[in-house]
Amino acid sequence: MYRHLGKRVIDLILSVSIFILLSPLFVVVTLLLWLANQGSPFFLQLRPGKDERLFYIIKFKTMHDKKDPDGNLLPDAERLTKAGRFIRRTSLDEIPQLLNVIKGDMSLVGPRPLLPEYLARYNEQQKRRHEVRPGITGWAQINGRNRISWEKKFEMDVWYVDHLSLMTDIKILFSTIKKVVVREGISSATSVTMEPFTGEHG
Repeated sequence: MYRHLGKRVIDLILSVSIFILLSPLFVVVTLLLWLANQGSPFFLQLRPGKDERLFYIIKFKTMHDKKDPDGNLLPDAERLTKAGRFIRRTSLDEIPQLLNVIKGDMSLVGPRPLLPEYLARYNEQQKRRHEVRPGITGWAQINGRNRISWEKKFEMDVWYVDHLSLMTDIKILFSTIKKVVVREGISSATSVTMEPFTGEHG
């Protein structure tokens, strides 16, 4: 009952309420990034959702688009703006994803939506992460986030699929609030974001 109906109802109630509550902050961050990026404050990218259906994820844009002399984008660490670094460190870049939850593309809790090119690299077990809607936060995010390996992250995603419940979601949401406050696990050990997933042993 919760998996098929209750979760969606709670997602709608909470995401609409939180978005209204944070709307003044949403406006301030939008203006700040518009100035810092000298352009769009939003980042839109195709991601696979439930049953691998593609949708556009919405986030605040924390990196500019400057390129090297050969026309290639500079490394993430060089493109991350000062404003973007603060916004990412405080997880404010996730706020626009509430719109994805309201639309039904995402849930508040679930496996994080990754890149479409990863779909062909998953093994059969890892593909099961797409049996539920992706989330703004999830079991892997409260257990290491970007500081654990891809394989461990996918194991946790599938664990969530098999143990999805109201109590599990409540535990994840409260743990997420705690981790945002203490700013744990934002970056991997070697990158400001997370290294690309190259395959089952990547």
